[in-house]
Amino acid sequence: MVTSYARVGDEIVVRGTRAGVVTRDGEVVGLHHADGSPPYDVRWADDGRVTLYFPGPDAEIRHLTRWPERKREPEAAGGVT
Repeated sequence: MVTSYARVGDEIVVRGTRAGVVTRDGEVVGLHHADGSPPYDVRWADDGRVTLYFPGPDAEIRHLTRWPERKREPEAAGGVT
């Protein structure tokens, strides 16, 4: 199982897997885990409702902002090359 990770402000797009099922999109407005793993609170664009959402295989998370850069540890002085 692949776990997706999101941040507040990311977009979720859920594509229909059958004919006649409409694509739906929304904005992640809340997280329940600090690491960004599901579930998410999503405000859906079509009706403005906020629901608790567990993404399935038909969902795509679009990161609309950059992830923060990881801090690099300074290299030790006099290190071996």
